[in-house]
Amino acid sequence: MLGQQFYHETMRKVVVAFGTMFNDINLVRKNNAGEVTQTMKVPLAYGPKQKWLARLREDPNLTKKVAVTLPRIGFEIQNISYDPSRKLNSIQKLKKVNASTQGKTMSQQFMPVPYNMDFEMNIMAKNSDDALQIVEQILPFFQPDYTVTLNDNTAMGTTRDVPIVLTNVGYEDNYESDMITRRAIIYTLSFSAKFYLYGPVTDQKVIKTVQVDQYTDSKVNAPKREQRYSVAPNPASADADDDFGFNETTSFFQDAKNYDETTGTDKDDA
Repeated sequence: MLGQQFYHETMRKVVVAFGTMFNDINLVRKNNAGEVTQTMKVPLAYGPKQKWLARLREDPNLTKKVAVTLPRIGFEIQNISYDPSRKLNSIQKLKKVNASTQGKTMSQQFMPVPYNMDFEMNIMAKNSDDALQIVEQILPFFQPDYTVTLNDNTAMGTTRDVPIVLTNVGYEDNYESDMITRRAIIYTLSFSAKFYLYGPVTDQKVIKTVQVDQYTDSKVNAPKREQRYSVAPNPASADADDDFGFNETTSFFQDAKNYDETTGTDKDDA
């Protein structure tokens, strides 16, 4: 089981898709006359809020060359957990014909395993109106979930809808009423992405002939075969991704021979 290297980048794609959802949020500031004075795109980065708060504490006036701009959005993974409520049949397989082998082989993969990836997103702003403006551009789209479509399994060429569920909205104001500490209003939004993880892909040849020999009584020491049933595609040159039918053949015997899988011929037991 373990030891076979594979990497479908599924979790990476979920993280990228989550961040892309919030990568085009804009903020507009107006004066008392209602005129637009500033328009800015809210920066987005992967990282915990403690990282940005520490930067603010070190340089509350943002005088250093590397500055932290507020408002900004940060997010990070909080937890990854198995979701038994979405479990699929573990013995079923996904299959795909390999075009590179002209349909001579097929790729197969066991059904994916359901997992939940929990995200925490922090919206940080220096005043309440900026924070509320950002939050209001996000919440209406989650009722309570928003679904994105991912090409999460390129090896098999499949796509899957991934619901991203908003589970909680928190609020924090760390202003401590002194003249040194810079105020940072933080809205914390919790999400859960319901995705699937895929195992390794294996290749196998396409079965083109099925043959079954039927015997009178299997309890006899030397049972006598009486009938052979075989099925083959029609035409015989058909590949796995072609449109084809089947030829069914039934043969009757009066001998006591058995089929030899090694040579592909009928032989006496003696």
